[in-house]
Amino acid sequence: QVQLVESGGGLVQAGGSLRLSCAASGSIFSTYSMGWFRQAPGKEREFVAAINWNGGSTAYADSVKGRFTIARDNAKNTLYLQMNSLKPEDTAVYYCAADRIPYRWAMGERHSYVYWGQGTQVTVSS
Repeated sequence: QVQLVESGGGLVQAGGSLRLSCAASGSIFSTYSMGWFRQAPGKEREFVAAINWNGGSTAYADSVKGRFTIARDNAKNTLYLQMNSLKPEDTAVYYCAADRIPYRWAMGERHSYVYWGQGTQVTVSS
């Protein structure tokens, strides 16, 4: 079992930056792929970024490539999402998620992620 708690969301102007964190506990964090997803009002939850168990592989949605960076610190059981050059269309609730199969590279496959945090709101004003 994995428990996930996101933090770092808030209100920022367009062009600004935020760093989201996701603290994990309850299982062997360092063996799982981790991902960030987001959901805007009235829209489906969508993939943002993912990272494999040791940080050696990453994947990004086209909409955030070059602006967002995913990283993990397995010693601290923490996942990060650095968001730069934020746009109003990035406004959403951001969720941290964990795979359940150790050492599998889940990439952006939403059905592979079975553990979810409660989400943190990111609002980008124009």
